[in-house]
Amino acid sequence: MKRNFCSAFLLSSALLLGACNRDKPTEVGTEGMNAAATAAGDAAANPVVDNPNVASETEAPNPNAPVMTFAETEYNFGDIKPGEVVKHTFSFTNSGKSPLLIENATASCGCTTPNWTKDPIAPGAKGTIDVQFDSHGKSGLQNKQVSIRANTQPSITQIAIRANIAE
Repeated sequence: MKRNFCSAFLLSSALLLGACNRDKPTEVGTEGMNAAATAAGDAAANPVVDNPNVASETEAPNPNAPVMTFAETEYNFGDIKPGEVVKHTFSFTNSGKSPLLIENATASCGCTTPNWTKDPIAPGAKGTIDVQFDSHGKSGLQNKQVSIRANTQPSITQIAIRANIAE
């Protein structure tokens, strides 16, 4: 067992040392790395947004796309007690011409939990997004955002809750 381990170690060391070629200048081979870094930088500067309602940047927006129209986009709970869990329901209407489907809703903090209508919302129909906020371990003014990804234009809609955790 010890002999196999030593043999394997010596073989891997020989391969590792033999694979290193220190005679090459540092510029050789960096073109590929620089090209990849440049391409990654360009992609970050101009991200591609996958929205099925817009075929390309040059085409006009889809006039039949669903539209999420909220009765209110911000709710203030006012003063709440430390550790209190509060909940608010945001109502919206699909004022577009095709069914609205919410893909996901994410909160800016783990203390905020959104729950949304999972079924497609027909044109003219209403849907809801319940937002629960747990003030445990929080103090002072709190501003939390919920980002809703749907098949609308634009694809992200934001709503917000606010609270003052009074000691």
